[in-house]
Amino acid sequence: MKRHLIAAATVAVAALSLTACGTSEPSTDDSAASASAKPASQKITVTDATGTKVTLDGPATKVVATEWNVIEDLVTLGVAPVGVADVKGYTAWNTAAPLTGNPKDIGTRGEPSMDTVAALAPDLVVATDDLSPDVVTQLRKVAPVIQVTSADGADQIGTMTKGLDLIAQATGKTAEAETVKDEYEANIAKNKKALEDAGLGGASIASADGYVDANQVSVRAYTAKSLLGAVNEQLGLKNAWTVEGDKAYGLATTDVEGLTKLGDVHFAYVANDVDGDAFADNLSKNAVWKSLPFVKDGNVHRLPDGVWMFGGPRSMEAYADSLVDALTKK
Repeated sequence: MKRHLIAAATVAVAALSLTACGTSEPSTDDSAASASAKPASQKITVTDATGTKVTLDGPATKVVATEWNVIEDLVTLGVAPVGVADVKGYTAWNTAAPLTGNPKDIGTRGEPSMDTVAALAPDLVVATDDLSPDVVTQLRKVAPVIQVTSADGADQIGTMTKGLDLIAQATGKTAEAETVKDEYEANIAKNKKALEDAGLGGASIASADGYVDANQVSVRAYTAKSLLGAVNEQLGLKNAWTVEGDKAYGLATTDVEGLTKLGDVHFAYVANDVDGDAFADNLSKNAVWKSLPFVKDGNVHRLPDGVWMFGGPRSMEAYADSLVDALTKK
């Protein structure tokens, strides 16, 4: 868990507004023969999360992605990326949007291999504003780069959908993006009704994950300002965390003693077999853990492997589905 997630927990990137405005202009090819052989290309200009304007010769088709949320967005929109960061990790942590094609692994999410990216000759690299500016500068020497905002505690759902829209515009998939957003809203409405029908409307929820460091379990709280917290709110649930999260991701860290402040809640956590289960493996015999009301009442719910907590609409649909299934299971 720590290997894949701790970097995100410490990110405190200032929230950036993400706009996706675009224009189209015809190619200035005067050759009649060329025009009759193929349609004139349409240039696309987009403004990314950093305010950078990027002009493409047309909808990008050979795309490299440096972070898992943008990989998910590409796959969701029907674009098979030619290169992605950490294929093994993505495959383990994001089952809502399985990779298509046979993308090349370009290295880690924080340090992609420039030689590997260059060898793929992409017409677009999609990154996030978490990526080091020095790395972005190097990538721009290889191909056009657009960056989306990774997270913004002021509006996580809006940030998620704006990122999807920007990628859709750059890849010519705006109609597909509208369908994805409609499907997301329908999923949330369905799951909210399921909770209400089960008498769980307004129930208190504490979403979390955990990792072990120096034989101590650290619990990461997904506060109301996190992406999972925002989805919980859309589902009509009440966030039980009182700790304050960081401005970008809405995440806070506590320990098992800190869980005593939660009281009588539903505790839902994300884990993955590839990184272990800090709660089941390390806290199962802990006296404080065993004394917690939600542990005694059987209201601890491990969500299925492959639910990525920082993903796009497909991941949040998977989260909502798995959470509601866990809460309503008899």
